[in-house]
Amino acid sequence: MISGVLQQLGIQSLNQGISTGTNNWHGNGALLESKSPVDGQVIGTVHLGGTQDYDQVVDTAHQAFLVWRNLPAPKRGEIIRQIGDRLRLHKDALGKLVSYEMGKSLQEGLGEVQEMIDICDFAVGLSRQLYGLTMHSERPLHRMYEQYHPLGVVGIISAFNFPVAVWSWNAMIAWVCGNTCVWKPSEKTPLTAVACQNIIAAVFAENHIPEGVSCLIVGDAQIGKAMAADERVALVSATGSTAMGKSVASTVAQRLGKSLLELGGNNAIIISQNADLKLVIPAVVFGAVGTCGQRCTTTRRLIVHNAIYNDVKIALTNAYKQLKIGNPLLSENHVGPLIDVDAVHSFSAAINQAKTEGGKLLAGGNLLTGEGYDSGCYVQPAIIEMSAQTNIVREETFAPILYVLPYETLDEAIALQNAVPQGLSSAIFTQNLLEAEAFLSVKGSDCGIANVNIGTSGAEIGGAFGGEKATGGGRESGSDSWKFYMRRQTNTINYGTTMPLAQGIKFEF
Repeated sequence: MISGVLQQLGIQSLNQGISTGTNNWHGNGALLESKSPVDGQVIGTVHLGGTQDYDQVVDTAHQAFLVWRNLPAPKRGEIIRQIGDRLRLHKDALGKLVSYEMGKSLQEGLGEVQEMIDICDFAVGLSRQLYGLTMHSERPLHRMYEQYHPLGVVGIISAFNFPVAVWSWNAMIAWVCGNTCVWKPSEKTPLTAVACQNIIAAVFAENHIPEGVSCLIVGDAQIGKAMAADERVALVSATGSTAMGKSVASTVAQRLGKSLLELGGNNAIIISQNADLKLVIPAVVFGAVGTCGQRCTTTRRLIVHNAIYNDVKIALTNAYKQLKIGNPLLSENHVGPLIDVDAVHSFSAAINQAKTEGGKLLAGGNLLTGEGYDSGCYVQPAIIEMSAQTNIVREETFAPILYVLPYETLDEAIALQNAVPQGLSSAIFTQNLLEAEAFLSVKGSDCGIANVNIGTSGAEIGGAFGGEKATGGGRESGSDSWKFYMRRQTNTINYGTTMPLAQGIKFEF
C-alpha cells in the first residue's frame, strides 16, 4: 500500500536514497533511513545535506527572493491558491504518508493535510489584505503612512509531530508576504517533507517561478545551527523543545535577526464543579491521547474540583478502558504508536518518577507487545493521580500521560494551572459565567491560548497560534501573525513647497 502512495507523491528510488533533483531540495551526504513507528519497517532513505548543500540552498533562495518579492501580492496569492488545489488532489495519499511515517491516526493525518489546505485559503485572502495605516502628520501639506515589505529568506525548522501542517502555517504566510523559504524538516519524518516539496515545486514550475522560492534540506542539528547563525536568513521559525528554542533564540539574537519560536507545552484543563461532564470526558480523552500524547497542545494536567473529583476519575478510567490501540491506518483504532523507542523510554521513566513522587497509576502505563506491536512503540496511555504538582508534573513528557490533581477554589486551580514553565494552551470547563470570565481575565490563565468548554488541543488556523514563557512567545498562522514575516516601514511625503520641521523646530540659515 505505502509504495503506491509514495509513487503518487513522486517519491522514487527509495533503496538508493533520494537526492538533489529538479525540485530544488538538496542533500548529497550520508543516507538517512525513515522508519515507520507503525510496524518498524524502513519506508525509504534520503541523503542528508551538509554545510555546502546548505550554502547552496540559501544562495538559491536569496536569488529567488529578488524575483519573487516583485510579484504583486495578489499574484502570489493566486499561486498559493493553486497549491491548495493541488494539495486537495493529493490529500488522501499525503494523509496516509503522514500517518504511516509519524504514527498518528489516519483521520489526524488527513486532518493535518486539511490544515495545509485551509492555510492556503487563508493566505489567498490575505494576499489582498496586507494593510498598513495612514496617519495625520502634524506638519502641513505632509502625509504619513506605513507599509510592509518582505524580509527575505525565512528559515523553517519543523518537528516530527506535525510534519507538514506547522511548516505550511509558516510557508504559506511567508510566501504570500513575498519571502522565500528554506525548510529543515525533522529527521524523523523526511519523506512527508519530500512529498510536499514535490507537489509545491511542480506548481511553482508551472507558473514559471524560479527555483528557490521553496527550498528543502534534510539535515541534522548542525544545519539548524547554521541557519540560526546565518545573516542571510532574516527570520528563523523553529518548532521543537524549549532547549532547542533557547539555542536558536540566543544565536539569532547575537546577529540581531528575528526568531519565531513554538516550543513546549504543559497544558492543563480545569474542571469546575459547575462543568457539564458530557462535554468534559471526550475533550479530555482526545486532548490527552490524540497523536499518542505528542502534540504541543496535548492535555497533560487535569485540575478537578473536589466535589466532582471521584466522578471524573471514574468516568475517565472507564473511557480509557475503551481505547483501541494499534495500527493508525485502521479507522477502528484511536491511538497509534509513539514516534520511536526513545519516546517509549521517556514515557516509562516519567511514570516511574511520578510513582516515586507519590503518584498513583489509575490506568495504562504499559508497553504493548505481541502481534501488531512489532515496532516496540505502542503504549497504553496513562492516568496518574497526584496529590500535589511535583517536579515531574511540571515537566513536559512528550507522551500520553495525564496527571490528575484536586482543587478547592478557582484561585487555587488557576495558580496550579500557571505554576509551570510553559504557557501554551489551557482550558476550563464550567457553566458558570463568572468562573469563565475569571479564567480569561488578566488574573486568569497565563497561556497564549485559553479556552472555555473545549479542550486544549485542536487549534483553528484563523487564530494566532502560540504561547508564552518557555513556549517562546511566537505566533503563527492566523489573525495578524503575517506581520512577523514582514518589515514595517513608516513613510512621510511632503507635497508642499516649504520645509516645516517636526515639533515646531526652527532651523534657519
